[in-house]
Amino acid sequence: MNAPWTVTTLTLFPEMFPGFLGQSLAGKALEKGVWQMDAVDIRDFATDRHQTVDDAPMGGGAGMVMRPDVLDAAISAVADRPGPMVYLSPRGRVFDQATAREWADGPGLRILCGRYEGVDQRVLDKWEIEEVSLGDFVLSGGEPAALAMLDAVLRLLPGYLGSRESLDEESFESGLLEYPQYTRPAEWDGRAVPDVLLSGHHENIRAWRRAQAEAVTQRRRPDLWARHTGSKHVAC
Repeated sequence: MNAPWTVTTLTLFPEMFPGFLGQSLAGKALEKGVWQMDAVDIRDFATDRHQTVDDAPMGGGAGMVMRPDVLDAAISAVADRPGPMVYLSPRGRVFDQATAREWADGPGLRILCGRYEGVDQRVLDKWEIEEVSLGDFVLSGGEPAALAMLDAVLRLLPGYLGSRESLDEESFESGLLEYPQYTRPAEWDGRAVPDVLLSGHHENIRAWRRAQAEAVTQRRRPDLWARHTGSKHVAC
């Protein structure tokens, strides 16, 4: 049996993990050993009796910064764990489906969850930690971002979902948004399912879905459409 995909989180709030990832399909995959998680409490590596993990920013300013000595000790303790180490930060490269696939293809991941005003830059430099962002907004800490990113990664692991086809047809897998979905009843509230979906003609259905995916991507995400077609995006 292959070793489970392993995620190690360095956090001040280990009780936040696995969170919702302990439920539904992710929870079942966790029970089956498809993946495993270890939430490491950064505060355990503080050296004073108050377990201090932060200090005022050098040069002045608001907030607090996580201390390099404490973080270094925590990172050293998980240096032999599988996978790259990333720090979740608004200034990092934006997480996307390609990143999710990249991480899922590896043996695991180590995630540093910041708090307060962030972490001392020297720690990032010493350990050559890559910064990754969930998007252009600010959260109270790295934990919510970590859970969201992990949800995207875990569902790509072998043994997580029963149907690989369902993954292949999802938004972003082909560079396009997903086509509209319908189910029974065929008519509801005066609205009918498109006739082509009732035809049983699989080639026509595939062509319709492709056209719909292209249309919705072009309309709602011109940036994705430009990337998909290799053209330059012109803002309207």
